[in-house]
Amino acid sequence: MANGKILTAEQELKLRQPIDDYVGKIQEQIDSLRVDGTDKIVSLQNRMDGIKRDRNYTKAEKDQVIAELRGQMEKAKAVEAQNKDQVSKLIADAEAYLKEHFDKDYYQMVAASCEQEKVAAKDKYQKKIAELEKEHQANLSKLSDHQEIKDENYVYKNRKFDAKLELDKDFQQIKDRRHAAFTHKYHLIDLLRMSKFSFGEKQAQKWENYKYTFNRRSFLLKNGLYIAIILVFIALCIVTPVVKGTPLLTYNNVLNILQQASPRMFLALGVAGLILLTGTDLSIGRMVGMGMTTATIIMHQGINTGAVFGHVFDFTGLPSGAKVLFALVMCIILCTCFTSIAGFFTAKFKMHPFISTMANMLMIFGLVTYATKGVSFGAIEPTIPSMIIPKVNGFPTIILWAVAAVAIVWFIWNKTTFGKNLYAVGGNPEAAAVSGISVFKVTIGAFILAGILYGFGSWLECARMVGSGSAAYGQGWETDAIAACVVGGVSFTGGIGKISGVVVGVMIFTALTYSLTILGIDTNLQFVFSGIIILVAVTLDCLKYVQKK
Repeated sequence: MANGKILTAEQELKLRQPIDDYVGKIQEQIDSLRVDGTDKIVSLQNRMDGIKRDRNYTKAEKDQVIAELRGQMEKAKAVEAQNKDQVSKLIADAEAYLKEHFDKDYYQMVAASCEQEKVAAKDKYQKKIAELEKEHQANLSKLSDHQEIKDENYVYKNRKFDAKLELDKDFQQIKDRRHAAFTHKYHLIDLLRMSKFSFGEKQAQKWENYKYTFNRRSFLLKNGLYIAIILVFIALCIVTPVVKGTPLLTYNNVLNILQQASPRMFLALGVAGLILLTGTDLSIGRMVGMGMTTATIIMHQGINTGAVFGHVFDFTGLPSGAKVLFALVMCIILCTCFTSIAGFFTAKFKMHPFISTMANMLMIFGLVTYATKGVSFGAIEPTIPSMIIPKVNGFPTIILWAVAAVAIVWFIWNKTTFGKNLYAVGGNPEAAAVSGISVFKVTIGAFILAGILYGFGSWLECARMVGSGSAAYGQGWETDAIAACVVGGVSFTGGIGKISGVVVGVMIFTALTYSLTILGIDTNLQFVFSGIIILVAVTLDCLKYVQKK
């Protein structure tokens, strides 16, 4: 090593040369064995795929050419099979050599050199700062004019800033050097195995890439709120046993949190699609009230005690199963009708969802309250909850409904054309329209999906609460759903968000609300707490957006 510890670029290359030579010779042998086998198979397969997509060929011509290529491929596969054992032995030889020599004879020395380079860079920076300070003090001693002193201080500040930039540049070069040394091993393995890595190797590369690209400011912008909420939750777990004499994190409490979160998961998943389109939905709480009222009326035990527009409904003649299904269908239809109205005005007239869904909120609350006179419709049949969300050995199966909803919406977002279009329209609607995507259809589709999820969520909440539906039920739930999405990383700037983030957001809010309730914190103060979380979450989201711009 140069200076006893720090490697020069030439010395580093000299350390690596034996490894490259040994593995390179083996790679040449492997490449020669693959020419008429594996390489030819890949080439023939690409040609066949191209011919299948080529419209200049007739079907008969395509079949003829493909048949010829398949004949050649069979020969290539025979060659590949013949050389398979020899190739495997060569790969094993190269990998054994890498395992024996790469870290010991090369990477560890480079890593040690990089550590010493960091120390040298810091010493260089400290010396530079000391020189600047000495020069600055000398200059100040010669000055008496206030403006000249001010100018000198400004120059001194800029020189210190330049020195810090130089230090950061040196650190980045050291970081690049160590990272390049680490990845060289996987580059050699990549060539040997044709991009086939084991699970452990993939994880090692992911961890290395994470460390290499890690930025403290970006990390705090992305995860600062999570860290703060987790710390608050840990504090609640410590305080609750002291104040209430009972632990917070018990099995029953966890199950209660999951049960409360399950219906809310449907609502958050629904509004997440709208936020992805830079929208929102202020009518969620009223949708829940409408759905709860509808489901309670249909699944009510006996003749309804309340009337709807003066008419008393009686569904006692229907079997319980039919009531359950009918209630679900009606909840979905009613919620979807209203979300479709808001979606139509948003998509057709470019109306902001804030306005269209606020109008929905007022209409729904007014209609349901006027129709029912604001009365509660009591309980549903006691046998129905056990049909919809039975407990199996104490485990509430309502959680499985939420898991199913998460899986389905994840599939829609990530594996369907509609999901891809949703991200495209949310990211840049003008560009999406130019590329042939119907912004109108995507917007309407997002509102319809939200309505279906709202209907399911209100139906499940009715079963969980055993009825008690009224127009006032669900008040404020829209803030919880929107806040869960924002905390989960679904950005109001559009086109950014993951289902996993929505799930995390719902769990965080439900757990905190449950914890504060157990601790005896007033409900009104809980609203204040939720408001602060929303404000901080959106602020961090805006900062991330500004940073990218």
